[in-house]
Formats: sequence, structure tokens, C-alpha cells
Amino acid sequence: MSVTPGPSRLAQARSFLFVPGHRPERFAKALASGADAVIIDLEDAVPLDAKGTARTALLDAWKDFDPAERARLLVRVNPAGTPWHEADLAAVASLTGLGALMLPKAENPQQVEQAFRTSSKRVLPLIESAEGVGQMDAIARAAGTLRLGLGHIDLQADLGLRCGPDEAELAPVRLAMVVASRRAGLPAPVDGVTIATQDAEALAADAQRSRRFGFGAKLCIHPAQVAGVHQALAPTAAECDWARRVLAAEVAAGGGAFSVDGKMVDPPVLLLARSLLRER
Repeated sequence: MSVTPGPSRLAQARSFLFVPGHRPERFAKALASGADAVIIDLEDAVPLDAKGTARTALLDAWKDFDPAERARLLVRVNPAGTPWHEADLAAVASLTGLGALMLPKAENPQQVEQAFRTSSKRVLPLIESAEGVGQMDAIARAAGTLRLGLGHIDLQADLGLRCGPDEAELAPVRLAMVVASRRAGLPAPVDGVTIATQDAEALAADAQRSRRFGFGAKLCIHPAQVAGVHQALAPTAAECDWARRVLAAEVAAGGGAFSVDGKMVDPPVLLLARSLLRER
């Protein structure tokens, strides 16, 4: 994927890798991991007594990032209403070239718009609560929203869910997020993490589910997960071959009705074929 200015690049990103904000020695490794985007985390990955240290480490490290690296970076601030939120936003506002701000536990459009105004950075809100789910359409349409993200671990806790391995219980939320994104004209949303960092099969199953539901990206918590996410979210060779044959048959038909593999091709099928080839 070619490097483009922050929001455009992050709108197309498939992998978002977290790195703890109080561990600046890991920033360069995260950027070298192959992840499309890297999230410097000031929230859950940082102990309460290290919040100020993490913010300072981020500010100190910023001069060492080149413009292309800055465009790939997001900062996950602490949620609205916490003691660190305002200072986090102020710090983010000073980061020239930052790709975006990640807002955890987003529960209404006002929080998103305030973060956008204060930081002057596009916002990727994480939906992690019942209230966030209820306000999802409004959050998607809020000024400054880049794309939506799902924090499904926190959401399960908030809702009291006991999900099975396939997380079928969250299917309505995932579909609603994809619909909200589409209605708001946003890029496909970002699915949550796979907590089994060394289980390639679990990661593949989770990422394949993400793609089936219409998600365009996935959060990662370990560099080893990046390649598996890219593979699972990209069109397969068979899908690309089918798409090329459909488009070639369209040209050969000269605008008339035609079929591929014994199935009639209509405008929605052509749209899918073109979409698959764009996603390669």
C-alpha cells in the first residue's frame, strides 16, 4: 500500500497495531512491523501511574518520526471524563502530521466533535459500550469521524455477554457498525483485537469473520498478527481470477447480457468484481 497523507492512508489501512505509549523503545519496531497503521496507546496499555510518562515519551519521540511515519500513526487518548483526557488532547494537538486520534469508549457525537476541535486531528471512535452502540449512527456522522472501530472486549463486559469462540452474540453489533459506516459514507470499520497472540488459526478465523461482515481492517496487539490480518482481509487469488473473468466477459459482451461460470452477471455483480480488484 503506497504512502499517502494521514487520513487517506488510514482510511485504506487494514492493520492497526497497538504499542504502549510508555515504551518508546518499541515505537520504531512497531513502525517496521509491516502494519499499515500504528497506534501509540496512552490508555489501556499504560499503568495509571505512568500516564504522564507515556505522554511525555510520545512528545519527545515525535521529532524522530519522518512525515511518512507520522501519517501512519494514531494516538489512543484516555476516554472523555478521565483525569488525563484534556492533557492528552492538548498533546495530540501539538503533533504535526499525526494521522489521527483514536477515541476509546466513545458514547456520543459531542465527544468526537470536541476531540476533533481540540486536537485538529481526525478521530477514530471506538464503540465499547451499550451507549456507544445506541449512538453509533450519530457518532459515524459526527464532524471529524474518520472511520469506526469496535472494542468488543470492553463491549462484552459492559453488556454482560458470555460470547463463544465465534462471537455469534456480537453479530448484530458488527452488522450495525458496517451499516452505520456505509450510511455515513465512511470507510469500512475496524474490527477488534484477537487476544490469542500466538494462535494463527484463531487470528485467521477472526479476521475472516471480519471480512465476511464487511469490516475493512482489524486491530492488532502483537506484530506477529499483522501478516495474518493482511492475508485474511485481502481478496483471494480465486476471487481476483473470477473478478478479472467477469470484467473480461463484460467487454466481450459489448453491453449485452452475459454469464460467467453459468451464472448471470448483473450490475451488482460487476460492482463486486471491480471492488475485489481495488482491494488487492
